[in-house]
Amino acid sequence: MSTNRSSVRIIGGEHRSRRLKFTDQNGDLRPSTDRLRETLFNWIQFDLGGRQVLDLFAGSGILAAEALSRGADRAELIDIKPKRADDLKQELKPLFGTRIKVHAKDALKWLDHPADRCFDLIFIDPPYHLHVITEACQLLEQHGWLLDRALIYIETSAHDPEQAVPAHWQLLREKVIGDASARLYTVTR
Repeated sequence: MSTNRSSVRIIGGEHRSRRLKFTDQNGDLRPSTDRLRETLFNWIQFDLGGRQVLDLFAGSGILAAEALSRGADRAELIDIKPKRADDLKQELKPLFGTRIKVHAKDALKWLDHPADRCFDLIFIDPPYHLHVITEACQLLEQHGWLLDRALIYIETSAHDPEQAVPAHWQLLREKVIGDASARLYTVTR
């Protein structure tokens, strides 16, 4: 098993240009590109203040870090790999302190119980080969993890068919950039 140290840059907000380091075992980590993040945060730039963020399949943690750097209130990050969760704590706690919480858990198992708190900005960007978008969306709804008018960002391979989301999620924006397909939904109940 090869282990590489890599980094990704926060592109906006209070911690703009700050590099986050992470461990990439076997090259399985694919942080959202600067261009994708720029697109996403242009879509939601005026709607970040006070947001409660949930970053499922956190990986490098860059999506949650961007949101916090740009004014979100707090974030919880879920990653199945303990080493990655340790990296996230080491890199993000000094920047965001108590505004961030990291869990070394399987995201689907973490979601599969009644919510003890709710979120209004959710990032679902799993490794493309897992094909777990539909299940993650169902669990968010089934167990009450979403606040009214929550925003949900879903990133998949541009080559994969669109994943099923709950009927009352309205597609706000979508864009294909390179190999990635980005979609932003809101909950309309």
